[in-house]
Amino acid sequence: MSQPVGRVPQRRNARSNRARILATARQELGRNPDTTLEELARASGVVRRTLFGHFPGRAALLEALAEEAAEALQAAAAAGMQATEPAERALAHFSLSMWPVGDRYRMLLALAQRDLGTERVAEILEPARVKVTSILERGQRDGVFHSHLPPAVMGAGLEAMTVALLEQVNTGALEDDGTRTAVATLIAAGVPEKQARVVVDDLAAAVAAEAVADT
Repeated sequence: MSQPVGRVPQRRNARSNRARILATARQELGRNPDTTLEELARASGVVRRTLFGHFPGRAALLEALAEEAAEALQAAAAAGMQATEPAERALAHFSLSMWPVGDRYRMLLALAQRDLGTERVAEILEPARVKVTSILERGQRDGVFHSHLPPAVMGAGLEAMTVALLEQVNTGALEDDGTRTAVATLIAAGVPEKQARVVVDDLAAAVAAEAVADT
């Protein structure tokens, strides 16, 4: 049976509206976590009925953003790194690859515990946590990173530092394209500052090129 005339354009418009609503939500919720769905509809340039047709409530909208963030984190965690590269390069590569995802979805930081719940947040972050723990384990074995903390604990500390720096970007107190945070991450893991800067400078352009190629 052939599709009714106009069905494909309607579906295309629906996908476009949904993408525009989500993009607007990332921006507006970053400015004000309490932005209402009605305000998001106006900012998105759609009528209230259109927004609610895609997202029947705030929880549905936030879950859609969480799904986007989870997929992006999984892709970033799997991208680029080679198992044979030195641990300090792997950690820098990881940090640089994750930064654009964190920057894009940093508004979820203000909403995570209140709206998504601890378990959902942990589920989203799990692939990244597994990856960074593996890198830290290898770096400790190779004598590159401090060994006074278990890898998972050190990873939790580095994650908390990254979240804190993202929050500073969110408030406008810090400007960073990810390189400053990557250097800080290596230093916190035990890499001397001068070496950390050399590693990050060497990787930054390559990781940026990877990100462009993936878009």
